Amino acid sequence: MSGSPDRRGRQPLLGRTLSLLLLLVVVVGLVAQFVTLPFVILRPGPAVDVIGKPEQGAPVVTVEGARTYPTSGALYFTTVAQYGGPDRRPSAWDVLGATIDPRSEIRREEEVFPPQVTQQQVKEQNSAAMTHSQEGAVAVALRELGRPVTEAAVVAEVIPDGPAQGVLQKDDVITAVGSTKITRAPQLTDEIQKATGAVTLTLTRGGASMSKTITPVEQQGRRLVGVLVQPTFSFGVDVTIHAGDVGGPSAGMMFALGVYDTLTPGALTGGQRIAGTGTMNSTGAVGAIGGLPQKMDGAKASGATFFLAPKDNCADVPGNVPDGLTVTPVDTFEVALHAVQEIAAGKGDALPRCPGV
Repeated sequence: MSGSPDRRGRQPLLGRTLSLLLLLVVVVGLVAQFVTLPFVILRPGPAVDVIGKPEQGAPVVTVEGARTYPTSGALYFTTVAQYGGPDRRPSAWDVLGATIDPRSEIRREEEVFPPQVTQQQVKEQNSAAMTHSQEGAVAVALRELGRPVTEAAVVAEVIPDGPAQGVLQKDDVITAVGSTKITRAPQLTDEIQKATGAVTLTLTRGGASMSKTITPVEQQGRRLVGVLVQPTFSFGVDVTIHAGDVGGPSAGMMFALGVYDTLTPGALTGGQRIAGTGTMNSTGAVGAIGGLPQKMDGAKASGATFFLAPKDNCADVPGNVPDGLTVTPVDTFEVALHAVQEIAAGKGDALPRCPGV
């Protein structure tokens, strides 16, 4: 006999189907929480005011042996919050969430970390890089103020199987290349590039002076002797920078601006909130960094209205600038200092911009 379908048998079936689907979603969610993936998630990190005080109340920059001055406004160094990496890979659920978060960037693990490195090794490397960036920043700021700075180029590591193996040793102090005295560590690389053939290095080892001759090898158009060199400094004043648990070298430029402001009368910023990022060597050259989009987001969240970006990062600026943030490129400490002074004078809108912005 024909008629309408019997709904009494379909309702329990529909209920069982929905229950199975719900169970499947729960199972997939649980599995995704425990399955880890070789990715690193980058998000905006905190911005720290180098002329202010962290939560514990101590100034970020403290100076002994020289007069300091009160200031106002803010000079923020910006950071990237990094989730993942060796020993703590993110879950599939975390990666899925990052794909729909416009402030997150997902990178493959090998793009961020060297192979076969542990999280502890990464932490130690970042801590050392932060220490060196602080020392270089103090040197640049003091030199700009005409204060005495003594710098030495010290061998931090001899690369195995390189030209310097068996010739140079860790802690050797390089004082000259040929007849050119080395008064700043970056000079060493410059002089080696300019030379032809073998180079004669004058150095001190254990208090004794000696000369060593090395024939550099050429790789990708650069002459290499096979050493890692770190500068060491002696200052006429004692400057300490309290950066907390932040690591890496990318705050060097902002540290130098903060030290300069601390040691000069008046507010360098003119009361403005200015953020930025950039590595900086002891000659004052500003270098590229990673995570610029996240750092600009962090600057905006801190209340900054101007951002100093390394000129070499200009390709990362277009399309990533938050509304209300003005970004200007800098490539030296002098350019960065001038930019801050222009912002303080109300002329920030006339500063240069990266192409495409």
